[in-house]
Amino acid sequence: MAEQNFAKDTSSRTGKEWAQGLSVLLAGLIIAHLGVTLFVLTELGTDTFTIFVQGIARSVGLTIGTCHVIILICLMIVMVLTTKGYVKPGTVVCAFCGGWIIDFFMWLLKDWINAGLAMPLRIAVMAAGCIILSFGMSIVIKSNSGTGPNDLIAMILTDKLNEKKQISFRWVRIACDVFFTVSGLLLGGTVGIGTVAAILLTGPVVQFFLPKSERMIHKIFPAL
Repeated sequence: MAEQNFAKDTSSRTGKEWAQGLSVLLAGLIIAHLGVTLFVLTELGTDTFTIFVQGIARSVGLTIGTCHVIILICLMIVMVLTTKGYVKPGTVVCAFCGGWIIDFFMWLLKDWINAGLAMPLRIAVMAAGCIILSFGMSIVIKSNSGTGPNDLIAMILTDKLNEKKQISFRWVRIACDVFFTVSGLLLGGTVGIGTVAAILLTGPVVQFFLPKSERMIHKIFPAL
């Protein structure tokens, strides 16, 4: 049986180490959701999970941020009941804070970044959003303090699949992205060139950043 890569044992952490880990996680969460917001504002199609959230939000008449929080809380409850070692304090932070961070950045940047920009600039902002999102996700993951329930889906599936056959995280992530995209499209979410970029690039770019983010975090907080 392959060793799990993502279900890290943090039971021996001290209060100080948890404070450090959660501060790293929050920083990564803010960075990641800045990337999400850039996707949304360019209106070229957003990242795959946000398409899913966007579709549900449009169906029920809620803001993307509020709907994001509700969906993540539901996913987190399911994971607490069905898995062990994945849901941590940081998962709660991600579930409750992520949506509000998106709403804040939407309010802050909507007058500066929107569909009225020239197409080359919109594409550049969208590409930057993909990289920023992936970088932020890698920081959240390597904080080992928990990550968003939506990101945990690919992590849990990767570990479970690796018990029988070695499958790279990037491919599992791409499969999850395709699922969220199709579901979001059927629910009325916005799909475009940004969606294709997110499907093809998010998993590989996150995997690219993971070792680099781990080294960066360990330089700042060696105990993590």
